[in-house]
Amino acid sequence: MTTNTSMSTGARLGLRHLLNPLHVTRHLWSHRGLIRQMVRREVSQRYRGSYLGVLWTLLTPLLMLLIYTFVFSIIFKARWRADAETPPGEFALTLFAGLAAFNVFSEVVSRAPTLILGVPNYVKRVVFPLEILPVVALGSALVNSLITVGLVLVGNLIVLGQLSSTVLWLPLAYLPLIFLCLGLGWFLASLGVYVRDIGQGIGIAVQMLFFLSPVFYPVTAVPEPLRIVLYFNPLTTILSEFRQTLLWGEPLGWRTWAAWSLLTAVLALLGYGWFMKTKKGFADVM
Repeated sequence: MTTNTSMSTGARLGLRHLLNPLHVTRHLWSHRGLIRQMVRREVSQRYRGSYLGVLWTLLTPLLMLLIYTFVFSIIFKARWRADAETPPGEFALTLFAGLAAFNVFSEVVSRAPTLILGVPNYVKRVVFPLEILPVVALGSALVNSLITVGLVLVGNLIVLGQLSSTVLWLPLAYLPLIFLCLGLGWFLASLGVYVRDIGQGIGIAVQMLFFLSPVFYPVTAVPEPLRIVLYFNPLTTILSEFRQTLLWGEPLGWRTWAAWSLLTAVLALLGYGWFMKTKKGFADVM
């Protein structure tokens, strides 16, 4: 009886330890060198063998921005805010600012179910910290996002002739997005080992979220009775805050930002705890 009680207490302490944000932060920080090295390798390998190499990380979003500007501003003459006179190119910049955030979510969540399955050799190495793989995927996605943000800022300077000081709040706008991606990344990376079909379902879910999030349209375009459904999607607030800080010179909505930051931080801790508790069985399943 005493032994069982001790084991139960140890299990509770172990879970409490895993869900301690200071422990999680210290653990990931201790592997910062390996994370940095793997992010750098992943970014460079993406274009290895091509003549322009890493330069494609800049050229690809630049070409897409030019295409969006031509299609939406010149052909469709689309406006994000119908009640305001908008110069050509503003709609494309607004769209691109949203994509800078959504593409991070899309890349991390889409890759997460196969992160562990793709590295069976790492699973067999007891000393390798598998929990850093979702962090590496997030780091790689953030590199591309920051390049997109840089292009949006340059475009904003050219099109609107201004660069708002609220861009300084952008790191805070990234915070709930980072927590959201980490939480889902850890959870799906573990689940993908045990349920191989999860990858197919996640691909469909991400496509659905692309159209159910205000990427191509403003929230005001949605009928008012349905907007409440849209606001249950954390990406709605995240995309809006990216546009506020990057383009519109508006501060963050602090209450909404704080609420989603707290909720996504809890999700990240739960995802980490789930991953660490289930990773002991990865080698047996694979």
